[in-house]
Amino acid sequence: MSVVPGNVETDRQPPMAIPLRHFLVALGFLILGCALGVAVATDAVSGMAALAHVHLLLVGFVCVTIMGAMTQFVPVWSGVSLHSRRLASAQLWLVAVGTLGFAAGAATGQTGIVPAFGALLFAGVWLFAYNLGRTLATLDALGVTEFHFALALGFFALVTTLGLLLAADFHAPVFARLPVTRTAAVGAHATLAVFGAVLTTVFGALYQLATMFTQTELHGADRYLSRFERVGYPVGVTALAGGRLVSSAPLARVGGVLVAVSALAMAAVVARRLVETRVERTPMLSRYAVFALAAALWAALALPAWLRDPLGPAARFGAPGAVHLLALGVVGFVVVGTLYHVVPFIVWVHRYSDRLGFEDVPMIDDLYDGRLAAADFALLLVGSAAIVAGDWTGAGAAVVAGGILASVGAVVFGANILLVVVRHSPLPLRSVLLGSLATAGDAERAP
Repeated sequence: MSVVPGNVETDRQPPMAIPLRHFLVALGFLILGCALGVAVATDAVSGMAALAHVHLLLVGFVCVTIMGAMTQFVPVWSGVSLHSRRLASAQLWLVAVGTLGFAAGAATGQTGIVPAFGALLFAGVWLFAYNLGRTLATLDALGVTEFHFALALGFFALVTTLGLLLAADFHAPVFARLPVTRTAAVGAHATLAVFGAVLTTVFGALYQLATMFTQTELHGADRYLSRFERVGYPVGVTALAGGRLVSSAPLARVGGVLVAVSALAMAAVVARRLVETRVERTPMLSRYAVFALAAALWAALALPAWLRDPLGPAARFGAPGAVHLLALGVVGFVVVGTLYHVVPFIVWVHRYSDRLGFEDVPMIDDLYDGRLAAADFALLLVGSAAIVAGDWTGAGAAVVAGGILASVGAVVFGANILLVVVRHSPLPLRSVLLGSLATAGDAERAP
């Protein structure tokens, strides 16, 4: 694999501290979310701890990672300057504090604090959507990845708006004065979050990453599948969320079919890229293979479930019992695999790129420990399989055991990524997390 992928504009990237700060904070949320998940599975906590667990992982880990990745790679891939570095820094702390406060309020039953922290979360996500939206607006045309990212920004804005109403409803009966019920709003909110904001971003990134790192191009059936997905998926998400919001089963059913078939199309595109690749296996590609298999299986199960009952709570995320297949297999492995390239790439460019040709420098894939990467892959894969099997069979012991294995895998993964920053970053860890942007920029330019 080449040291630096071609066709990227590294001169346009933001200061290293901005995306790395997002990723390190996201890793903290990953560990917290996994620990709380095990506690929920063992009935060690009560109340709305499950809601806190979901938000720690979905918002704290996945969405904060997405925010950092978009902030880094929209300028790099698209060759434009980020609209505002200060807004990119501010968005992180608003979302981080808002998510922590929301999760703490839910986990402890102190719902009175949920609206205030929900407002912080709302403000942070809207700053992110505004900042990246202004950045994308400078492009003359949107490629397939930028198109998905622009759609995802719209979904982020919608999901947090609905989420703010749901948070406020803990304090005052907001939905008593609205033409929709709280239950319907929860269904729409979950749909916009998982299928709108998160999966739209994942699909958009995979068009770029799966081709770049397999050194292949879309051709033949890929192009037809891609054309269908680019139209069918956003229309499907909108119809599924809208149908759930207004309790229209026919509308939600149409949306569910489009979402499931689009996911099958995306799985086929990624699988074809992996089959045709001639590059050696990397942690990124191994995890993308899990995505292709999991997405195909999840979609095949979701399609009949949504045809039967697209509005029922049990089918909110596809077939009953398939929520962890979606969360871990479809989303989690893509995020983890991508971080195995994104973090070393950012560090490598700022630490070693200027030395290339003058001295021996490591490759990007040399910055992380391959043995730890193999270990976390095995732990996460076996743990995820056990959780999914436990969901389907009702075996609570399998869910607990799988949760423990997956949590250990998450710790190993987090340690591996953290070691990349500690060993190779031109900035000390404290500066990455807490240093000012001006100080970070000066340190990066220093010899």
